[in-house]
Amino acid sequence: MLTTTKKQKIIKEHQIHETDTGSSEIQVALLTKNIAELIQHLKKHPKDHHSRRGLLKMVGKRKRFMNYLKKNNSKNYSTLVKKLGLKK
Repeated sequence: MLTTTKKQKIIKEHQIHETDTGSSEIQVALLTKNIAELIQHLKKHPKDHHSRRGLLKMVGKRKRFMNYLKKNNSKNYSTLVKKLGLKK
């Protein structure tokens, strides 16, 4: 799981304006970091099916955010994909 300091660092990197804490870009960045940590956990514990289900739910949620961002702001979408290193 992400600690508060890690979350704050990710929010500062991806925020659009000073008080932005929950835009789509930030949500995608937080989910991406959380997914990466959960993948590392599942490599060590391959039979943890409950965490695998949580991972699949997070991936789906990130995909929905990305589709929303692509539809409404394609410029920010493309820069976010490059910044996070996603395959889109």
